[in-house]
Amino acid sequence: MDTTTAVVGLAVHPLKERAVKPFMKYGGIAASVILIAFGIGSIYTGLNGRSEIRTTLKAEQIVGTPDMDKAIADKPVDTGAKAKLFADGMRLHTLRITEGQLYSQMGRYLTTDGSSTDDEKAAALDKATGAPVANAARNIWVTETSLSTALNTSFFAEQVASFAIVMGVAMLLIGIGFLVMVFRLPWESTEATKRRVAPATKAETA
Repeated sequence: MDTTTAVVGLAVHPLKERAVKPFMKYGGIAASVILIAFGIGSIYTGLNGRSEIRTTLKAEQIVGTPDMDKAIADKPVDTGAKAKLFADGMRLHTLRITEGQLYSQMGRYLTTDGSSTDDEKAAALDKATGAPVANAARNIWVTETSLSTALNTSFFAEQVASFAIVMGVAMLLIGIGFLVMVFRLPWESTEATKRRVAPATKAETA
């Protein structure tokens, strides 16, 4: 194998390798644009979701009672975090009313002596309707559970919205960083590489 063949052989591989680079460059630009677009979309969705949650809570005009956490005591509940604190306060109120008994520990009816039971025959009868007297304290748990579930859902939704904002910022920064990196790399076109390699090949063959 003469000198010309050796030089040409060495020049072919870098040429093929560099020929792929423009496609990598455009692919990198496309990936960067997608990351930036998703980042902006995620931030917008998160901010919009959090705003919607807080607007809805304000519309309910919920105010914490004096015995609740100091963050909401006599203050409006207008954020997901405050909604969770209010739900915790409601649970404590309900436990006081039921004397520490949970929903699952209480009977559906009341007996004549005021104790709870699930036996309709043992239950006291309402003089007006003749139906078994319902355990009102147990029914309070039904109301408390419904309200606290809605409040805790607001808290969870706000956390998800905040996470979406954080992820959006991360994707936005990654996309921008990736885009900067793409433009700073020494990309070369196939034609430029041919022009650079050709003079060296001709010099060796001469």
